[in-house]
Amino acid sequence: MPILLPQPARWPMADGQTLAYHRSPGSTPGVIFLGGFTSDMTGTKATTLEHWCRERGRAFVRFDYSGHGASSGQFKEGTIGQWAREALAVLDQLTEGPQILVGSSMGGWLMLLTALARPERIAGLLGLACAADFTEYLLWEQLDEGLREQLRRERMISLPCPYGDPYLITLKLIEEAKSQQLLNRVELPIHCPVRLIHGMADADVPWRTSLQVVEKLTSPDVRLILVKDGEHTLSRDQDLSLLTRTLGEMLEGR
Repeated sequence: MPILLPQPARWPMADGQTLAYHRSPGSTPGVIFLGGFTSDMTGTKATTLEHWCRERGRAFVRFDYSGHGASSGQFKEGTIGQWAREALAVLDQLTEGPQILVGSSMGGWLMLLTALARPERIAGLLGLACAADFTEYLLWEQLDEGLREQLRRERMISLPCPYGDPYLITLKLIEEAKSQQLLNRVELPIHCPVRLIHGMADADVPWRTSLQVVEKLTSPDVRLILVKDGEHTLSRDQDLSLLTRTLGEMLEGR
């Protein structure tokens, strides 16, 4: 007999999109997982955290942005601002009390935007390969003039992806993201504990991006954890152990 996985619940958004999510009840501070660009909530980090939180009676939520996974919408219609608003809606509508946000790659950018919007709800931030502002230095600045012109003309291009289907990059994504950029700000007025884990062998997002975030944060309780042989996904057993150990220490206030 095949194993029947539980179907996600769905939350209707004001803009007509429906977000798919899994929520586990428990004590607070709760934990919300924010996935990466084109990723979904069925990944190893999300499910590992869910299991870890359930074992400890800790509230937990994982969800898919619009255009991702089981949620409605088309990926090519999405923007950083829209996905950030969806993360904020999950915080506001699906959780109660203080929360620790765990953001992977693009999710690290979104967790920072969420913390800036709802500082009173955030007990801590835990970033994995934080990709703040990646649309600028990993997408736009890496395109040659021919691809830039094609993007301006056709408003969408396809780029190879090492993890699966090609990336569909829209001009709308690049242009809208400029209003969400963080690394060009003088400081990031986030005052909660922050832990950023980044692999030094990350071929997708340079580990110095996390260092730039550390330099901008106003919180005195910030640590950058570098994994010398860690790659972008940080999904090996030792990476997952570091993730849950770090989260446990944050919840214990250490």
